[in-house]
Amino acid sequence: MKYDYFTQKKKLLDQYRPLPKALVRNLDEWFRIELTYTSNAIEGNTLTRQETALIVEKGLTVGGKTLIEHLEATNHAHAIDWVKMQINRKPKDLSEKDILRIHDIILKGIDDENAGHYRRVAVRISGSTVVLPNPRKVPDLMSEFINYLKQADLHPVELAAEAHYRLVTIHPFSDGNGRTARLLMNIILMMNGYPMAIIRKSDRLAYISALEKAQLGGSKQDYFNLISKAVDRSLEIYLKAVEGETDEESVEGKLLKIGELAKQVGETNATIRYWTQQNLLIVAEVTDSGYQLYSPEMIARIKKIQLLKKERYTLQEIKEKL
Repeated sequence: MKYDYFTQKKKLLDQYRPLPKALVRNLDEWFRIELTYTSNAIEGNTLTRQETALIVEKGLTVGGKTLIEHLEATNHAHAIDWVKMQINRKPKDLSEKDILRIHDIILKGIDDENAGHYRRVAVRISGSTVVLPNPRKVPDLMSEFINYLKQADLHPVELAAEAHYRLVTIHPFSDGNGRTARLLMNIILMMNGYPMAIIRKSDRLAYISALEKAQLGGSKQDYFNLISKAVDRSLEIYLKAVEGETDEESVEGKLLKIGELAKQVGETNATIRYWTQQNLLIVAEVTDSGYQLYSPEMIARIKKIQLLKKERYTLQEIKEKL
């Protein structure tokens, strides 16, 4: 995929700027949960998309899941919030301090001793033959990496992908390298006006395989293709949203996405997810990508829930009346 393609596609999106505030809010909320869910899932976190949303948006505890998995969700969401505050800067202004800050947020409360610090021990990637740099070399390699970011003259999408690859290959931390690298990639994309790129859970094996192939001296093309497709998907999500098109995850307009349902009834996505988890709402269909779709009949059901809540019925009492 040629990088000029992304320039032209971004120009299409730029024609709609400034985007409506409500639309930006909805997209930000979706990307925040989706990136948190997928990035953690790639690293082995077992939280579902819905559980991730409940923890991040509602502050709820999910039974049967570890404290670390809960912290990984909240920490990653907080890291995204921090990243968004940096997007008015330039990629060449990024520093080691910024990368350490991202890592510190990701591992807060999980591994405070190593959070925000380069590793001091040798590490291996489980199941891989890739030999990672000696820990004594990490500080110099990171200094060289930052100099590279300051001097690189690449298309923003290529630079973001290259930065991701180089950081994860240096593997400067004892844990959290992948999540930090993916956030670094996204901070570079957003600094250049692109939406965040999401590597899907379903692409996990292809992603790991493409990275390993390049790290063992093979071509980087598979890796760059995978990242390019992720960027393209995100641009499509934004363009379809601003153009008012129905997302491909819906079925002929008969079923409603969670955001569409929430808008119809004046509730937040988080509330719809919570009511679904509490079995107040029924999911009509789950797509291959894991998106929940609702029947329009749920609109009347929600209005009944809203009325019962105003009358101060408990959740259990509401369930009995539905």
